[in-house]
Amino acid sequence: MSTEHLHFSCFLGRRVHLGVTGSVAAYKSLELLRLLRRCQVAVSATLTDSAQRFVGAESFRALGADPVTTGMFGPGAGHDPFVHLTPGQSASALVIAPATASILAKLAHGLADDLLSTQALAFSGPLLLAPAMNPAMWNAPATQANWQTLLKRGAVGIGPVVGDVACGDTGQGKLSPVPHILAHVLRALSPHDLDGKTVLVTLGPTREKWDAVRYLSNPSSGLMGACLAMAAWMRGARVRVVAGPTALDFPPGIEVFSVSSAREMLDACQALWADTDLACCTAAVCDFRPLLPESADPARKLKKRDMASGEVLMRLTENPDILRTLGEQKRADQILIGFAAETEDLVGQARLKLSEKNLDIIVANLVGVPGSGFDSATNTVTVLDRTGRVEQWPELPKTEVAWRVWDLLRHL
Repeated sequence: MSTEHLHFSCFLGRRVHLGVTGSVAAYKSLELLRLLRRCQVAVSATLTDSAQRFVGAESFRALGADPVTTGMFGPGAGHDPFVHLTPGQSASALVIAPATASILAKLAHGLADDLLSTQALAFSGPLLLAPAMNPAMWNAPATQANWQTLLKRGAVGIGPVVGDVACGDTGQGKLSPVPHILAHVLRALSPHDLDGKTVLVTLGPTREKWDAVRYLSNPSSGLMGACLAMAAWMRGARVRVVAGPTALDFPPGIEVFSVSSAREMLDACQALWADTDLACCTAAVCDFRPLLPESADPARKLKKRDMASGEVLMRLTENPDILRTLGEQKRADQILIGFAAETEDLVGQARLKLSEKNLDIIVANLVGVPGSGFDSATNTVTVLDRTGRVEQWPELPKTEVAWRVWDLLRHL
């Protein structure tokens, strides 16, 4: 699963305390730690006695967790006499992944009989819980009652999901994908300045069919739009994504509407636009679509023997302009952001589109240059807004570009 759209580096100085309990899925907490450190999040960790049956404390230390504690007393407590209170004083969030049925029961009833349960009881910040257990244990009435109690108290529940578990059973109980857990942790660390807003993001390419198996498209990966969607969701927005064909994955908190063609994308956007506060259109929409040969059957592959002269002419017709259509329908209380991929006269073309399509902000970049545009992890952009503001940003990771785009809203 690709995680490029989660590699935000704006969390320097923030700390998370990671709790690990005794599940076979405990090894996956090492991957969570690695991804958090990649986002420059400082991580401390506590492993229960049962967790250490599956993973060792030295593995967490080797990946950058500091401190790593395993008990209330003795060497496992480290040098801090108040290790049971320290996470509540230094960490911005506490995440327990995996969380067993036992730790859920302890937290629900206020039990504090080991280091992790004591730390959780004394922690007043965001508590995130990612359960992992056998489906029968998860579905047990006691576990469900404990889970609902914790959610009602404000804990953030992440999963579990349906899948195959270690014992060979299949059902709900499998640990949520680690990137989804990471996304929830980053959301807990982010400012919620978009809270209460509904955001629409279009992303990816469109595919315009020519026959049953061929189509016109472009090399857009959808990464820029995915970064914008994640940044908006992390900052508290309700996010809806209209996505062309991509391999990107989003946490369940983001609504995804999958489309293929430009006309399908337009229909989906128009259905959502009236109930949207902010829209950001990053999709690389094909400007044209093929017209099928008069003798062609759209459900059939066009073959060489169908071409009497050995060649065939492809006729094109114009696709609808999604950004212009949304701009024409935009209310005074809505904000519309567009992206423009250009090959020349970047500022001139961007300024023209800003006006013609009734945009509030346009983000323009040159394609075909290193470090920018399609299928690149970075982007070099020029930003214009309706107030006349023009900014040129250096080559930046697309996650950083996305974060800065939402920052621009304060200037409108």
